[in-house]
Amino acid sequence: MQDLQIELNKYRSDLNKAITAIRERVKNRAIAERDYRVELAKEILRLRTEGIPITIISDLCRGNENIADLKVKRDIAETLHESNMQFIYKTKLNIDIVMKQIEAERKGV
Repeated sequence: MQDLQIELNKYRSDLNKAITAIRERVKNRAIAERDYRVELAKEILRLRTEGIPITIISDLCRGNENIADLKVKRDIAETLHESNMQFIYKTKLNIDIVMKQIEAERKGV
C-alpha cells in the first residue's frame, strides 16, 4: 500500500509540473503563430504590390526562408504543446489506475 501511495504522489507531482509547463508552451505557441502570420501577411502584401500573380504568391511566400523558419518554429511549438498535453492525459490515467489499486487494497480484493 505504501508503494502505491509513493507512486501516486510521484504522478501527482509530475502532473503539477506538466500543468505549470504547459502555460509556457501555450504562450510560446501563440507567439510563434503570431510571428508567422504577421510575416506571411507582410510578404503577401509586398509581393502583391510588386504585381506578382496571385496564384503563385502563396508558394513564393512559403518558400521565403524567413517565413519558412517561422513556420518551423510554430510547428515545433505546436508539437511541444501537444506532447505536453499527451503527458498530462497519460499521467491522469496513471493516477486513476493507482487510485483504483489503492481502493482495491483497502477493500481487500
